[in-house]
Amino acid sequence: MSEITIRECTTADELDRCVLLQKEVFGLPDLEISPRRHLIVSRQAGGWTLGAFEGERLIGFVHNLAGVKPNNEIFGYSHMMAVVRDYQNKGVGARLKWAQRERAMSEGRKFIKWTWDPMQARNAHFNLNRLGVTVDTFADNFYGTDYDSDPLQTTEMPGLQSDRLFANWHLDSERVKTLGKGQPFNLSVKPAAVVVIPNNWTELVRTDVERARAEQLRVRTEFKNLFGDGLICAGFERDEEKPKYLLFRAADV
Repeated sequence: MSEITIRECTTADELDRCVLLQKEVFGLPDLEISPRRHLIVSRQAGGWTLGAFEGERLIGFVHNLAGVKPNNEIFGYSHMMAVVRDYQNKGVGARLKWAQRERAMSEGRKFIKWTWDPMQARNAHFNLNRLGVTVDTFADNFYGTDYDSDPLQTTEMPGLQSDRLFANWHLDSERVKTLGKGQPFNLSVKPAAVVVIPNNWTELVRTDVERARAEQLRVRTEFKNLFGDGLICAGFERDEEKPKYLLFRAADV
């Protein structure tokens, strides 16, 4: 196995490979793919795409847009990350994210945000426990009707809305700095509340869509109520039966 390196994708060929990788990993229709022109224009507007390369093979990438807060502070919006299937769960995604943090901080940035599907336990664990993001915002049906994430499937997901949690990555927080050094960071207080998600979401969607819709509505309602009470999500507990998000009082995070 060749050494894996992280560097910016700058050529049309490299960006084209990022487009193809989106199709391979996410199985999205062409309408939902970020094309080469979008990646090029984003770079001209202050964004960039970091690629993970094994030799000359692109095995993953993360795309960072330039965002602007209401106070005119520039921040990073992580629009998309993908890793080829034979390199998933091997640390490539983590290397891309920590490289993204390093690049953003070298430009004077202190904050990156992105979204993920609250029903995806693997993403929840990665974002909350390994990267140290926090969450205080829930978006209803953020992208419109979702598509099946399995590239072997060619049909849309059966009417499920694209609810999303917003990851807040405070790049210079003690929590993030500690995790970035490969050290554990555990809050010393017990969670004030939890939100349980189905342990078999993909199977549930394909076998009982009505129950999946009901579960999606329950999770949405619980998150919005708890965020409305001022709680912040800052952890995830992996459990074969009842995987759950952990929410804390803001003063404890």
